[in-house]
Amino acid sequence: MGKKMFVLIVILMSISLIGIIAVQLYWINNAVESRREQFKNDVQISLGSVAERINENERASLQKKYQGILENTVLADEAQIKNFLFQEIDTTTNEKFTYGGTILEENFKMPTDFLDNDSIIVKRITGKNDFFQSKLIKGPDNLFSSIDEKRYSFTSRLKSIEKSEFELIFKEFIQTKPIHSRVSNRELNETIKDELQKRNINLDFKYGVYSNDGLATKLKSGYYTINKDDSIKYPLFSDGEGNPEYLLYISFPFKNKHILSGISNILLLSLFFIFIIIIAFSSSLYQLTKQKKISEIKTDFINNMTHEFKTPIATINLALDSIKNPKIISDNEKVLRYINMIRDENKRMHTQVENVLRISRLEKNQLDISKSVIDIHDVIEDAMNHISLLIKDRNGTLHTHFEAIVSEISGNEFHLTNVFVNILENGIKYTVGAPIIDVYTQSTNKFFIVKIKDQGIGMSKNVQKNVFDKFYREQKGNVHDVKGHGLGLAYVKEIVEKHHGTVFVESEKGKGSIFTVKLPLI
Repeated sequence: MGKKMFVLIVILMSISLIGIIAVQLYWINNAVESRREQFKNDVQISLGSVAERINENERASLQKKYQGILENTVLADEAQIKNFLFQEIDTTTNEKFTYGGTILEENFKMPTDFLDNDSIIVKRITGKNDFFQSKLIKGPDNLFSSIDEKRYSFTSRLKSIEKSEFELIFKEFIQTKPIHSRVSNRELNETIKDELQKRNINLDFKYGVYSNDGLATKLKSGYYTINKDDSIKYPLFSDGEGNPEYLLYISFPFKNKHILSGISNILLLSLFFIFIIIIAFSSSLYQLTKQKKISEIKTDFINNMTHEFKTPIATINLALDSIKNPKIISDNEKVLRYINMIRDENKRMHTQVENVLRISRLEKNQLDISKSVIDIHDVIEDAMNHISLLIKDRNGTLHTHFEAIVSEISGNEFHLTNVFVNILENGIKYTVGAPIIDVYTQSTNKFFIVKIKDQGIGMSKNVQKNVFDKFYREQKGNVHDVKGHGLGLAYVKEIVEKHHGTVFVESEKGKGSIFTVKLPLI
């Protein structure tokens, strides 16, 4: 897959994922907003029913009071006069309310010119209302006396003497009383609760009643304060012109829980599918990236393997051509030298193939790793003997610092020897000039620790992350200044992990590397 095609696929997949998630989130938001509006409408309807029930209760209470007045009216000779006096005393504030009313009904004749000297009988009804408000205090003689008096008089023209006229008069009177005298906290709370339950709203709520100019009244739950962004309001009482006298505010501390409860199952399912889509997209993207990386590494590996085999094959062909020469075939010494050369090159190719097959078998758990009790110091010394000639050939030095007190572990001597040989060879191959390598050992309560330090070219942070991957090499393409296939450290990691240990590298560009191997003690 080309780089442009890979980038295009990733972009298209990303756009699709973002679009799907955006649509899901838009749907979820719409569903939540719809539930929120429905909840608000249900509360508004409930508060409307609350206001209607409270008005009905007040109207019924008034009817009981003026029913007696209607039944005890007095008739006049030429007019019907209905007089009544209504008084109430508020024991809490020591206020006395006195309301007096007179309704006069008169019948008289009005002559007309357009009929045959007939006259029309006209009924005229007039009324006069007087209202007194007094505040009473106890005087020195324990008698009540008035300290404040207000009088309101007005005359209104009425159409007929029915209960509605008296209801208007009493309504004017009741509006002069404070709202906590008209409805109690308990009645209001129970009414609100009952109306909300009728609409399946079983939530804790807080309420408060405020006057039209924003002043708080005594009708409230606890220390309620208005939060206009989170409260729902509804007019509680109205004046004669239909304008609201008071506003009832109500809020629900746990309304979000109620709003989400109706769509919680669908919401969780939608979020679950979004999560699945993200996981699937991430996995696909990871696999695509991984496969692209593996493809590049394998291509690089094939190039390196081809180059590695090219030299020994060419050498073998030249040796065979030389042996065919009649002058050389009769020279036993030269023939023997060419035969040894063919054998060495063949052995070299065999070693390369064996490394590849070893990694393959190790991945498939087909490699036999039998374990026994071994002294890891002996294993390290054996590995050092294997690379001693390489060190000597490069005029390098190898120092040991064996400080581990306990060195016996359960492991496979052959494979662990190869592990340390590979690490030591890396220190030699990636050093410019004479290699200087130090080997340190130490032991803890649970682990045997080996540190192999070189003073080579080092490696960058990115290389350190990938150095134990199969086929990975810092040099790419056909650059073969350092021979190898990127299998040595992958083999090291696999063998160490098979021994339940860990291996990692610390390095800095131009300052060498330190490979650390931790193996569990017996």
